[in-house]
Amino acid sequence: MGTAIVVFILLVIVISAVKGTIKRILYGSACCGERERPEKKVKVKDRKKSHYCYKYKISVSGMHCSNCVRHVENALNSIEGIWAKANLGQKKVTVLSKIEYSFEDFEKFIGDAGYIALSMKEI
Repeated sequence: MGTAIVVFILLVIVISAVKGTIKRILYGSACCGERERPEKKVKVKDRKKSHYCYKYKISVSGMHCSNCVRHVENALNSIEGIWAKANLGQKKVTVLSKIEYSFEDFEKFIGDAGYIALSMKEI
């Protein structure tokens, strides 16, 4: 009888761990305050790189998971004339732009999404 109780408790723990792992994989971690499905990706209409005259590399603080990356990309890609691609490993965003922007502009765009722009360089 004691063995059955121990096996049952272990089974409950394993099932709970598997469910938590699957949820984290599907919906991301709680680092961005969400445990819901990721928001729909904002797609850029003009995907021809030659139309973008300016290219920036921006360091961003606060990106910890794929949901964070999606938030930052969506915030920038929703602005007309900007095409952004974030890199979670480097914690940087590469931004192609049709018009010139200042670091202060990107601080605001990224700040409005809940993250901090640390530095920017034009490439």
